[in-house]
Amino acid sequence: MKKVHFIGIGGIGVSAVARMMLNDGNKVSGSDRSRSEITEMLENLGIIINYEQKAENILADMDLIVYTIAVPDSNPELMQAKKLGIKTISYPQFVGEISKDKYTIAVTGTHGKTTTTAMIAKILIDAELDPTVIVGSLIKDIKGDRTNFIAGKSKYLVIEACEYKRSFLNYYPQILVVNNIDNDHLDYYKDVADIQKAFAELAERVPQDGFVVTDKNDPIISPILKKVEAKVVNYSLYNNLPVTLKVPGIHNKKNAAAAFAVAISLGVDPKIAQKSSESFAGTWRRFEYKGETKNGAKVYDDYGHHPTEIKATLQGARELYSRERLIAVFQPHLYSRTKLLLDDFATAFEQADEIILAPIYAAREVDDGTISSEILAKKIAENDNFVQVLPTFEKIENYLSEKSKKGDVIVVLGAGDIYKIAESIVY
Repeated sequence: MKKVHFIGIGGIGVSAVARMMLNDGNKVSGSDRSRSEITEMLENLGIIINYEQKAENILADMDLIVYTIAVPDSNPELMQAKKLGIKTISYPQFVGEISKDKYTIAVTGTHGKTTTTAMIAKILIDAELDPTVIVGSLIKDIKGDRTNFIAGKSKYLVIEACEYKRSFLNYYPQILVVNNIDNDHLDYYKDVADIQKAFAELAERVPQDGFVVTDKNDPIISPILKKVEAKVVNYSLYNNLPVTLKVPGIHNKKNAAAAFAVAISLGVDPKIAQKSSESFAGTWRRFEYKGETKNGAKVYDDYGHHPTEIKATLQGARELYSRERLIAVFQPHLYSRTKLLLDDFATAFEQADEIILAPIYAAREVDDGTISSEILAKKIAENDNFVQVLPTFEKIENYLSEKSKKGDVIVVLGAGDIYKIAESIVY
């Protein structure tokens, strides 16, 4: 390949493989619907990005088009590429091709994929195993720069494996980490049993001399292991390691246990693994400390968008700040998720003293009028929580700037563009 174009290049995964192709000496271009911190970083590397997706962006001399699975068949760039006979491949298919030729460590699960992937990557780097890493966030590389791609020279490939639309079935892991299984992506999956079926298919793909690292005592996970031929490593045996983590929460202790189990499976010195885990400082948008408001309130930003993730993040925040006023600012992600998990969302904010909801982030969906942040707020209020809906980011920012005070802790949550609030209220 010499010229590669990425549709949806601002996506955290797609941008990583764009970096990979650039690193290999290819001419890389891309398109996305909007500018972001990710696209800005790519442009600083010399990648040309168009913010209007149109057929003219696809040139006849391009060798390959890589697209995010969120792109519909009607996308003008994808249609033009097929018209010109240019090879097209989805992001998961692209990573799958790389996975075939590497000793792949794939991290999956409904929650904790990114943090666990980053933890494993750090351990392997500290153990001088020189892995190639593709992660769904920004982590510090060996130079101290923030990146979602690390170019290693060894046989090891560490990747985050997303279950949405069964994307992870494109991968060929020698080590598979299954953190957990929960009721998410129900706009695609029929139910939890359907989700389990997909995870089972991936687990059964791990070869006999490989490893499946998971909590095999978890009643939702144990059914997916019935036909697995690889060695099953129970990471829960490492849950009580004498490790002092910089990242709070029981969920991160479990993430660290899974990473430690992978390290042991690879023969890494346990002392190196422990020291590496203790120095792990977290990743972008995972309870990331942003600074303080003009009134002195601390601000954190988090990607949590599922009830289980919100509950875990706020519990971790409460571990650090047991007596402070905790303000949760949440942007629901997808109408379907908000509607299907409404009862779970209603009880996810119990650690917060105050909850502010932004309008639902639609992403790929159309509003059918049957769910809204106002409906969610009424459901949350049934649990005696103080909750309100503010219609715009500007109103939320003004409210937080005026009402927050020194000692307060603000946690901004969501997978959409809510992170902009965390950035704008910090002084």
